[in-house]
Amino acid sequence: MKKDHSLKQVFLFLFALVALCCTEVSGETRHPSPASLDKNSRALFATAMQWGDRYYDAQTGLCMKPEAPSLLPLDPHSGAVPGQKFFMVRESSWYAVGLLLRDEKGDRALAARVLDAVLKQQFHTPGKAWDGTFRRTPNEPDPNDHAELWKNYDPNWRVFIGSTFALILNEYPERVPATLRTRMIASINDALLGEIHEGRLAPSYTNIALMYGYLLGYAAEHGGKPEWQALANKWQHDVYALYKEHDAFNEYNSPTYAGIDLYALALWRDYGQSKEMRAMARTMEDGLWRATAAFYNANLRNISGPYDRSYGMDMQSYVSVDGLWLRMMLDAQDAPLTRFDPPVDHIADLWIVPLMAVLDARIPDDAMQIFRQFPGAHAVRSAIEGPRVATAWIGKTLIYGGEITGQTRLVDAASQFHPVTAQWLTPTGRIGWLNIIRTPAIDAEATEKGIAITTKPGNVTYRITAPGLTTSHWTASQWKLEGLDVNLESDAKAFKIEAGTGYVDVTYTDVTKINMRFTQTLQ
Repeated sequence: MKKDHSLKQVFLFLFALVALCCTEVSGETRHPSPASLDKNSRALFATAMQWGDRYYDAQTGLCMKPEAPSLLPLDPHSGAVPGQKFFMVRESSWYAVGLLLRDEKGDRALAARVLDAVLKQQFHTPGKAWDGTFRRTPNEPDPNDHAELWKNYDPNWRVFIGSTFALILNEYPERVPATLRTRMIASINDALLGEIHEGRLAPSYTNIALMYGYLLGYAAEHGGKPEWQALANKWQHDVYALYKEHDAFNEYNSPTYAGIDLYALALWRDYGQSKEMRAMARTMEDGLWRATAAFYNANLRNISGPYDRSYGMDMQSYVSVDGLWLRMMLDAQDAPLTRFDPPVDHIADLWIVPLMAVLDARIPDDAMQIFRQFPGAHAVRSAIEGPRVATAWIGKTLIYGGEITGQTRLVDAASQFHPVTAQWLTPTGRIGWLNIIRTPAIDAEATEKGIAITTKPGNVTYRITAPGLTTSHWTASQWKLEGLDVNLESDAKAFKIEAGTGYVDVTYTDVTKINMRFTQTLQ
């Protein structure tokens, strides 16, 4: 067994040398340095590296996750335990990209240390659902036969970390020791084998499907797996065909995950194995930027809901990957992004900036105009898939949205789905917001007149936060908020207000219909 393993390692090492040294990388490589980045990208990159340097731990070779308060449920994919500090495996691989891009004295050796630490966190457990993925943090227990998906392991780390390795091997192979390059290619192959054997992915799982589609092609070309090329081609075409049904991704309008989609599409666009793959990427990338722009309000520096998956409601108070992309194109005072100190929600997403800096943002001019200046009030109505339709009203200082689901989707306490949302400018200049955090299966349609909601019978709970939040004069039919009055008509049998820290939850009991109307009172 030892002899077979050694022969495999020798083969992979020789193949890696040929692939990396004698074969031209498909598509476009940029080999950027900090000096080659434009002003905004360079400033954001410098900030991201300051955080990476600050939270790097020399003993583990990994970065520690900063702690941040939250009004929203913990991300179930993070492996986080409230109040427990832990070291980040995926984000540390992103930090390694930043070290190689910065390339100052000692950075290459430090990147090698980080990559070695990350590689040691990969599971090699053939036949198990988590085979080929990575621990989210080294201090979490290994999965066992009773392991639960998301709770005890995250299979998505395969393509997040695998695509990061591929990016390094595309752009900076000479800055990584040859033995480490060999291990990274073997790791990519092991990650993909685990994913293929698990068989859980579908092209509709947008951000993961896009990264997987790129990584399969990369391994076919550079990992000694030419038999995967046909699989990669089919997967890429299936993802594209699904997108072209409505020029939309099923994982729709997510300020975090759309940003990951853009990262994956940039991999396709820059390094795709064929001209056709790169052309598909440009079509989807341009379309995603234009769809995002349709929901964007430059006055509020926010993307309106409804959100298929979201970790926050105000892009000026948490870190979203869309916000990071836009900060690369906009000055700090114009970008939909929070200040980072003290740590804020999803601060760890800042670690992805080096990958974005390598790939660069490419936003169509017409979309960029909207990101720079509010174009005027307008409605949005966009088919997603099946009965699902996203609707929104984008006003000057008020945005709100609703999703028609055919009453096929509901919201529970841990959901990332936000089918009813609103954000507005308050007299203090801050953003107020509300959304539905619990509901039975729901349809919600937003028009200039307001939001019309129908649900299966049950209870609907809103969460509301705004400066100066007081509820003493609220009724079931009216909420008086700073800068906004909300009038509601419903068939609810009861109405309850519960105050939390910085927010209020409002529940309508035994309800099937709610009509919401908004009147701004901004002075």
